Amino acid sequence: MKKFRSAILGVDQGVEPLFNDFEHGGEMWTGEGKRERRVRVKFSEPFRSPPAVMVSLSLWDTDASVNQRIDIKAERIGRKGFTIRFTTWGDSRVARVHAAWMAIGELEDEEFWDV
Repeated sequence: MKKFRSAILGVDQGVEPLFNDFEHGGEMWTGEGKRERRVRVKFSEPFRSPPAVMVSLSLWDTDASVNQRIDIKAERIGRKGFTIRFTTWGDSRVARVHAAWMAIGELEDEEFWDV
């Protein structure tokens, strides 16, 4: 459980297009085996400490004739941003993906004194 010391909490959110490999025959659409994409996200303003971050799919366009394998997560979470990592494997064919995200954490407060 993440506990916050401050009474001032911030929520930042957005949607990030991760790739569109269908249009140009990219590896997520034409490849096989393990494939990954990482996209760095910058928060609209820094948090006081690394926030809690949740990532989910907002668009997932795949080939329905093969197995649909996916792993999506937030990693390298810091005060100023984080990285979204999307992974697929096997014969999965992924045309395009967008990820929705939300970060919740402490914000700086000029009245908060760290003693």
